[in-house]
Amino acid sequence: MLLTFGGWNEAAYISAEMKGSHRNMVKALTFSILIITTLYILMTWAYWQGLGFHGMMRSHAIAADLMQIAFGPAAQKIISLMIAISALTSINATIIVGARTSYAMGRDWPLLHKLGIWDTARDTPANALWVQCIASLLLVVLGGWIGSGFKSMVEFTAPVFWIFFLLAGISLFVLRIREPQTPRPFKVPLYPLVPLIFCATCTYMLWSSLSYVYDQSLGGINAAWIGVAVLLIGVMLLLLINRIAPDQKQADTVTSD
Repeated sequence: MLLTFGGWNEAAYISAEMKGSHRNMVKALTFSILIITTLYILMTWAYWQGLGFHGMMRSHAIAADLMQIAFGPAAQKIISLMIAISALTSINATIIVGARTSYAMGRDWPLLHKLGIWDTARDTPANALWVQCIASLLLVVLGGWIGSGFKSMVEFTAPVFWIFFLLAGISLFVLRIREPQTPRPFKVPLYPLVPLIFCATCTYMLWSSLSYVYDQSLGGINAAWIGVAVLLIGVMLLLLINRIAPDQKQADTVTSD
């Protein structure tokens, strides 16, 4: 279920490039979640009617199984092809919006300034897109090499996903305290109740994902430890960048003088 909804929020990554972003971004996020929720309910109802509860539990390709029962083997192949195409387009969209995060990092940290280069001819963060594309290809190769790698990679990244969602919710409270005078075009409804519920939900999902991942493995290695290792590497890189960046800024200032 969570994978069904995952990704709709990434539209916020391109808010800086959207016309009338303050107003239109809220509309885009609100309407998209309503559309996704409606489609999810309708699809679940169709699976329930066609396969039944036990049939849904036993199925490893639920859409294909339903189409085979309803319309025959040809429909099963067609829906499988459509799902494969949808997966490719999803990867493409994730690369496009994910590159905006790398681009923002390049703008914030001088050490990563290459990522912050904007291609004016194509109106895209070209270097950040290349990095995102290469990282995606490496994950695809790794997943294919391991065998069940795609399933395992999704599982071990779930705790990381919920950690950052929780941090995003906490940051709302921190920024309200540190920067009370900052203009906020969009105000969270029923603050602080809504963000508190959000943070509580993220905390529960984080605990749940850690409990599940603890029993899983990726290439014979406990998936929980892989997630921890990735986070630790990221923390060390962040500390290194923060240590080097001030020296680089000072050098740039001296050079400009």
